[in-house]
Amino acid sequence: MHNLLSDTTSLIMNSTTTRDLQYILPSQCLTREKPPSSMNRPRLLFTLQWQTIATTRSRLQLRGNSATSTPPPLSPAAAIAPTDAVFQNKKGPSSNPLAIQQANAQSVARRVLSKTAPTDAVSQKKKDPSSNPPTIQRANAQSVARRVLSKNSDASLLYPEILADRRTETFASLRLKYSGIEPGKNLLNTIVTIRVYDVPFETHSLIFKGRIKRKEDVSSTLCFFDLVQDGVKLQVVSNFKDVGGDVHDYKEKILSLSMGDIVSLSGYIGKSPAGELSVFATTNMELLASSLHTPQTNIQDVEKRFQHRHIDLIIRPKDSRTLRLRADIIQHIRQNFINQGFTEVATPIISDAAGGAIVKPFLTEATVYSGHKLALRIAPELWFKRLVLSGKERVFEIGRQFRNEGIENTLNPEFTTCEFYQAYANLEDLTSFTERLLFGLATYVQKLKETKYTTLSQLDVDFSIPFKRINFIPALEEALGESLPNLSNPEEAIMQLLALFERKDITIPTYPTLPGLLDKLSSMYLKPLCTQPTFIIHHPECLSPLSKSTLNEQGHRVSTRVELFIRGKELVNAYEEEYSPTEQRRKFLDQVNWKNLEEGSSVGDMKAVQQQKLVDKAFVAALEWGLPPTAVWGMGVDRLIMLFSGMERIADVLSFRGLRGVVG
Repeated sequence: MHNLLSDTTSLIMNSTTTRDLQYILPSQCLTREKPPSSMNRPRLLFTLQWQTIATTRSRLQLRGNSATSTPPPLSPAAAIAPTDAVFQNKKGPSSNPLAIQQANAQSVARRVLSKTAPTDAVSQKKKDPSSNPPTIQRANAQSVARRVLSKNSDASLLYPEILADRRTETFASLRLKYSGIEPGKNLLNTIVTIRVYDVPFETHSLIFKGRIKRKEDVSSTLCFFDLVQDGVKLQVVSNFKDVGGDVHDYKEKILSLSMGDIVSLSGYIGKSPAGELSVFATTNMELLASSLHTPQTNIQDVEKRFQHRHIDLIIRPKDSRTLRLRADIIQHIRQNFINQGFTEVATPIISDAAGGAIVKPFLTEATVYSGHKLALRIAPELWFKRLVLSGKERVFEIGRQFRNEGIENTLNPEFTTCEFYQAYANLEDLTSFTERLLFGLATYVQKLKETKYTTLSQLDVDFSIPFKRINFIPALEEALGESLPNLSNPEEAIMQLLALFERKDITIPTYPTLPGLLDKLSSMYLKPLCTQPTFIIHHPECLSPLSKSTLNEQGHRVSTRVELFIRGKELVNAYEEEYSPTEQRRKFLDQVNWKNLEEGSSVGDMKAVQQQKLVDKAFVAALEWGLPPTAVWGMGVDRLIMLFSGMERIADVLSFRGLRGVVG
């Protein structure tokens, strides 16, 4: 069978005139209007591309009883040596560039078949191929090489140029406009109107393009296809009665199509008797791009799914719909801010210091600042404050943050947040804004799931306004059954909290700082209460170094801060900004000192000195110019998408599954 393919290809390559080709291809496959000249030869070659590959496959079926039977691998000498047909072409390489291109592609394919062929020792082993990765790689390479040999025999790998045509219609638009057609009815000989750049255009037939997802041969002259375009599926009915022409030509073209191929066709819209919206083809399908790999139906290996996201999205439509839902949600949020008079900004991602929080940053270096370490931002707060100082009193940004920390189901080192700063707003404004935004977003997503994303799971969270509220210290004291110590004296408070941990048999954190102990208690006693949307308000001052402080009824210094939790996970963090330069400097230093103690260093250590440099002195100096009372609001976009799409892992809502999907 391999020799038959090689001989057939060689004959085709040597046949440069219509008279020569008619001895190889059926006479009805050729056009005899004009002799092929140097100007119209490409058009002839494209005319022949379907007939040639179909003829080759048909003959292979007759000889090998299977169009997919595997040719034996060539020897190294045969793989390197070009075919005799190319050498016998007396016109020279420049007179037939197509022959050169195809001969080169076939030569590469034969080299792959030869070099990846297993040795006799390997082939004689009876081990499971899945236990031998080199065997799998050789099999994959040989599969691609054979498809190159079969599909390159006719110029189908020349990938035709797509010409503009106003009759082209998207699948999504078709389903929207023609879903009301009655079963068994169609729009044959009916003028339809489409809009091209908002200009109406009338036509009898439309053009459709997509990837073959399913192919079902009902008979030799009737075939059903499922084409997919941008996640939308559409059935195509290819019936020889509608296509017309030569029946042998029609059968060969249908036979040449494979799963995964990308095609184009003309036709009209209708519905099958079963009620399926369909395209009834009036022309043969044109091959736009060949899929040289065998389509997969599932990827069991998790790491392979992460590393081959493009394949994963093809075979897992739910993930594709999740990414589209993500885009719709982000656009809805953006429009909400614009409607309220906010200005979208883009703050720097690279700077000489990562401010806004004390976490390990990603460090890099710029060519123009050789030897000077730069950092990717971990939070945009400091840039927002400077914008508000400049007079931009309502600003927001939907952007990426980078924190050089671990990877978990809900954490990725690169993540997306939505944040805004609003002058002259307070804590009550922030909670009200959050309630209205999420209630409207939940209503919007529910409509999308009823119409556009019907396969995504429904949300079982109640976003009715108002949300539940928990006051941090009173709620924690109620859950513990005893009062908290005076938090204004950190050393004494730590000792009393450690005793409380022992009484309650609670595991003490590795570095028992005051913020660490309080956060541990919050995780155990408060967050589990937040199944439905719940605000936790007025955290102890030590937990909120950037927010303004006040005294509560018990005399504790608490922050004017609120966090929104849903299903025990933090979604929103908001607070009234500390705009006193003196207080902000003190809180920055306290934050650095707590971090030093958590990492086991003392104030006099060199590490502590380096941590002190994280204090943004330029920002504190800017506060001296006068920052208006300002409210700050931030939300994790990735976690929001997880919530509304029903996904459990952050990797499932990212285009390329986070760091694990791009490294390795």
